[in-house]
Amino acid sequence: MRSTKKLRAGIATLAMTGAALMSTATMASATEQGTTATCAYPYVCFIKNGSIIGQFQDVTSTWQALPSKPTAPLTVVNTRHDDVAYIRWVGGGTTCIPPQQSFGVTGGQLDAVRISSAATC
Repeated sequence: MRSTKKLRAGIATLAMTGAALMSTATMASATEQGTTATCAYPYVCFIKNGSIIGQFQDVTSTWQALPSKPTAPLTVVNTRHDDVAYIRWVGGGTTCIPPQQSFGVTGGQLDAVRISSAATC
């Protein structure tokens, strides 16, 4: 477990390099990106400009529509311990986000999310 000092250092680093983190589509642990403080377990959160614009927690077998259909850049954070989250673009493409990982969306518009009880993508 990270110490408070290390977590604070990680949050400070994120504040200084936030734009750089969102400029590429990458996956990293939610803790590494410093976003777990704003997105509580057991949610999958959509974060844009430092604000949560949507959060979901229900495991479903179908897609859950995103009311705002957010556009990039934004970060999707999966705080769940054992469940993967799928995000879907308007054009139909999908990405799987493993448990306790974040995904930086750099292009396009999202329209849905699905949380699966599967532990791996």
